[in-house]
Amino acid sequence: MQNTTNTNETSMLRAELELLMKERENLLIIAGASAGLIAELNTHDLPIRTVEAADLLATTINKLSEETLQDALNSVHASIER
Repeated sequence: MQNTTNTNETSMLRAELELLMKERENLLIIAGASAGLIAELNTHDLPIRTVEAADLLATTINKLSEETLQDALNSVHASIER
């Protein structure tokens, strides 16, 4: 009985981990595409509300660790020149 319970719990944890890894990959793609978009924007040509939204997005992206940001950029095959 205990072995069956452990097997079920292990299976549930494995399935949850797989879901979290897929979700992370999707979020990395979103972050990478967003970072690329922000890097290419010319704010002089945009309405102020759009600039404010882009600033909020950029601020959020800048909160990512360098490693996570690099993973995000790699996920969309992008790079940002420094």
